Amino acid sequence: MVTVFLATFAVFGLVILGMSLGYMLRRKTLQGSCGGIGSLGLEKVCDCPEPCDARKARMAREEKLNQKRIL
Repeated sequence: MVTVFLATFAVFGLVILGMSLGYMLRRKTLQGSCGGIGSLGLEKVCDCPEPCDARKARMAREEKLNQKRIL
C-alpha cells in the first residue's frame, strides 16, 4: 500500500516538475484548452464599469495604431 502511494506521489511530482520546466523555458502564459475567455467574445473578465490603468493604456495604444493605419 505504501509502495503504491510513493509511486503515485513520484509520478505526480514528475508531471508537475515537467509542466513547470515547460512553462519556465517557453515563457508562455498558461491558458485553458478552450482558448480562454477571448473565445467567448468577451474583452474583459470582470464586470467593472471602469477599466484599469493598464487596460486604458493598451486601448490608447491600439487606438493610436488604428489611426496610423487609416492615414
